[in-house]
Amino acid sequence: MANKRITVTGESDSGRNTNFHDNRTGADMSRAQFVKKIEDGSYDNYHVRKINNIKTPVSNPDGKEGNNLD
Repeated sequence: MANKRITVTGESDSGRNTNFHDNRTGADMSRAQFVKKIEDGSYDNYHVRKINNIKTPVSNPDGKEGNNLD
């Protein structure tokens, strides 16, 4: 399996991903920070969905497991 670009490092009690780590740059990000970077075009393999009216980062569907958020 390929090294994942983004790793989830925190989750709420409901299971929503709240904190993220960029394994390439070493940056730690909150959900809001990661959403902003996706919207700014910094992460091509991810997009933002509104889930329960909250902007949520998700990986683009492509059949690969190496870029899925876990």
